[in-house]
Amino acid sequence: MTVIPCEQDPRLRAEIERFAEVLKTQAHQLGDHGLDEANFYSSPIFRGAIEKVRGEFSATMRGKREFVQHVLNHMEDGGFIAGWDRTQGKARNDYDVRLKSGRLAIIDLKGCLDGENTNKFERPVHADEFITWSLCTNSGADPRRNAWSGIHTRLSAEMISRNKRVDGVVIWDMICGTLGRPCPKLAALDGAVRRTAVGPFITPPPCIYVFPAAIPSHAQPLSTAQHLHQVELLAAFHSAFGGRDEEVNYVDFEMGEQADELFRRTVVRRAGMVQHASEMTVIQRV
Repeated sequence: MTVIPCEQDPRLRAEIERFAEVLKTQAHQLGDHGLDEANFYSSPIFRGAIEKVRGEFSATMRGKREFVQHVLNHMEDGGFIAGWDRTQGKARNDYDVRLKSGRLAIIDLKGCLDGENTNKFERPVHADEFITWSLCTNSGADPRRNAWSGIHTRLSAEMISRNKRVDGVVIWDMICGTLGRPCPKLAALDGAVRRTAVGPFITPPPCIYVFPAAIPSHAQPLSTAQHLHQVELLAAFHSAFGGRDEEVNYVDFEMGEQADELFRRTVVRRAGMVQHASEMTVIQRV
């Protein structure tokens, strides 16, 4: 039982670690910098180059936005949503989605969920639904660690301590179902027909997490997840990409307080069973 069905490929991780070690010990042999080994590693060249490449990979959203826009176009063309737009002006969020009911859903794009950026969000007052969409395109990242870190460590703490509601999370990007991140949803004999072509991408169904409609409080310390149909955008993702009901994750939050400390418990349910749960964990308030 796990917070997310997919898992890190240990062979890929081992290869990444081996190559990283080679890079750390043999990088001085690359290029024409003219430095010997000792001077190369004591100079800013190696660290600067690593940070530059890292920044280029992490800063660009072009590939991610291309995937998102093809997904939303597919949903609009199929009649699963009424339409969508990029948010305008200085809005901190990314996409406005007009739902078939006339409601408005806001999508906030994030990376791998284990970083502090996950905590940085604002739900607009006009949003009927607010969804976090994680696009973690790092094949070496651990999907289970990222999912739990985002949902429990970061989002639940931010929601409860600052009274900021999120209706759900989608964890899904263009490397889902590839060699870099095999998808268990495609392991069955019907795996081929569960792939959907969206522009240049072929993708499996998304991983969907439905959150409660209310944030836990002193008056109501336990908040259980909404039904999927109550969060229209998540239901649209589910229908448009061939999701199965037993694959949807439902997330419950429970709050407690002792002395001056605030605690919360996070429970993830799937297919009618608890898949992952925390103990009562203290919220570190800043």
